[in-house]
Amino acid sequence: MHAVRNAIRLIPPLTVLALAGCFSLGRSTPPTRYYVLGADARPADTVSPAPTGPSSGVVIGLLHPQFAEYLETPFIVVREGPHQIGFSEFHRWGETLERGVTRTVAGYMTGRKPSWRVSSTPWPPGAQPAYLIQLHFLHFEGVAPENPAAAEGEVHVLATWEIRRVEDGAALARGTTELREPGWTVGDFAELVGLLDAGLARLAEDLVLRLESVLAP
Repeated sequence: MHAVRNAIRLIPPLTVLALAGCFSLGRSTPPTRYYVLGADARPADTVSPAPTGPSSGVVIGLLHPQFAEYLETPFIVVREGPHQIGFSEFHRWGETLERGVTRTVAGYMTGRKPSWRVSSTPWPPGAQPAYLIQLHFLHFEGVAPENPAAAEGEVHVLATWEIRRVEDGAALARGTTELREPGWTVGDFAELVGLLDAGLARLAEDLVLRLESVLAP
């Protein structure tokens, strides 16, 4: 016992400080960054002051979008190969994906058709919709190249949709919108969110065009 105590006394004070430093110093944690969609989308629930045409003043309701289960997360998803996905711990959505997607699609639809009023549930006062849209997202992610040395990935947005008439519940149209394009610099999440946003703009365009054909006299 005395020998152990003597050995401890022989440890130089600087050595003790150095050992303590090894345990206190660690790799710094990256800051968490948050992102939102719809930077260029017009605020929804607005209507043109002077609507014209047979479909002017139409109220469209967006139901809560449905997502593939792996997309129901605050983390931005990146697919790594055909079967593997990654969740970006330090790059997250600043709001629920459901709320962000609904707000953005409504805004882009309103921008393309200002005479329409596009709302999401719960409906605001005086905005009882005549038509309902249900969206189902199968893909909404970045895709990293399988070759780890490659720097360019792509974006993949895939959504199916259905338009129903409230009056009788009839399904008026069904369709699919897909955007899969290269151009994403892997690791640049601001760029990825911008590309996902472009996919929602494409989706809004498809919905407006199909609704116009449905509402045409």
